[in-house]
Amino acid sequence: MQPEPATAFRHRTVEAPAGRLHLVEQGTGPLVLLVHGFPESWYSWRHQLPALAAAGYRAVAIDVRGYGRSSKPEATESYRILDLVEDNIAVVRALGEESAVIIGHDWGSSIAATSALLHPEVFRAVGLLSVPYAPPGGPRPTDVFGRIGGPEQEFYVSYFQEPGRAEAEIEPDVRGWLAGFYAAMSADTMPAGSEPDPHFVTRGDGRLRDRFPAGLLPAWLSETDLDVYAGEFERTGLTGALNRYRNMDRDWEDLAPHRGAPIKQPSLFAGGALDASTTWMADAIDAHPTTLPALSASSLLDGCGHWIQQERPHEVNSLLTDWLATLQD
Repeated sequence: MQPEPATAFRHRTVEAPAGRLHLVEQGTGPLVLLVHGFPESWYSWRHQLPALAAAGYRAVAIDVRGYGRSSKPEATESYRILDLVEDNIAVVRALGEESAVIIGHDWGSSIAATSALLHPEVFRAVGLLSVPYAPPGGPRPTDVFGRIGGPEQEFYVSYFQEPGRAEAEIEPDVRGWLAGFYAAMSADTMPAGSEPDPHFVTRGDGRLRDRFPAGLLPAWLSETDLDVYAGEFERTGLTGALNRYRNMDRDWEDLAPHRGAPIKQPSLFAGGALDASTTWMADAIDAHPTTLPALSASSLLDGCGHWIQQERPHEVNSLLTDWLATLQD
C-alpha cells in the first residue's frame, strides 16, 4: 500500500483545557497520537503521518499548547505537564475515541510517558523517541541542572528558566537561531567533540547560538522545512514553548505521588546513538526492563542525532509500524 500524499493531511482544531488545540490527521483505523518536542510542531511528524496512515492507523499530530496554531495561555504555570496530559485526553475524546497509542519525541516523549503513566485506561501503549523514560522522583530538577556546567558554563535548561532571557536571544532572528539549534543536534552537522558543547552557554553574557554551527543545514532540513518552523515561531514567539522548561519543578511536585512508578503498558523506545539525550540518560535506558516492564522494542540508531524521526524517517517508520502491528495481536 502506498502512503497517502501530503495533500491528504487534514487540519482541524478541537476544544481542550488549553482553549484550542490544532491537529493534523491522516488515515483511518486505531488512533495513534503524536506529540512533538522543542522547538518543533506537528510538522516534525510529516514523514510519519502518511506511513502510519498507509499501515492502517488514524495518525494524529498535535501542536502542543503554546505552539503553532494551538492556544497559548499567558500564565507560565499553565504549561505544567499535568495540563498537557489533560490536553491529550481532550484530543482523544474530541476525536470520538476511547483510547489511543501515544508516541512522543523530546519533550513530547516525557509528555507521552506521563500521559500513559497517569491514564492507562486512555493510553493503551506508549512510544518514546530520543528521551527515555525516567520515573518521577529524585532531587529537585533545577537543583540538578544548576550544578551542571561548573563556574564557567551554564546548562541550557537553567538558561531557559528565567522568562524573557532566552527569548531575547532567539526572537530577533528566529530563523537563524532555529537553523543553528537543529544543526547543533543533528548527526551530520553537530560540533565535534573538541569544540564547545552547544548545550551550554558561557556564564555572563554568553548565548547558546555562540556555539551553534554557522551556515550549515542538516541533510534532513530543507530551506522549505526551515521556513515552516520559522514562520510558526515568528508568529507565536518562543515563550509558550520555553514555558515547558519553566515548569520542571512544578512537575516534580505534582508527580511526587508517582515516585519510581513504572509504565506497565506495551512500550517502545528509539533514540539516536549520537544524541546527548541517550548518552546522558544511559542509566535510564539500562533501567527500562524495570521501569518499562512491557517494553517490546528498543533501538539506538547508529550515526543518528536528536531529531530521529526527521533524520531517519524510513527506519523510524519501520520501527513504529512493526511495533504497532504487535499491539493488534
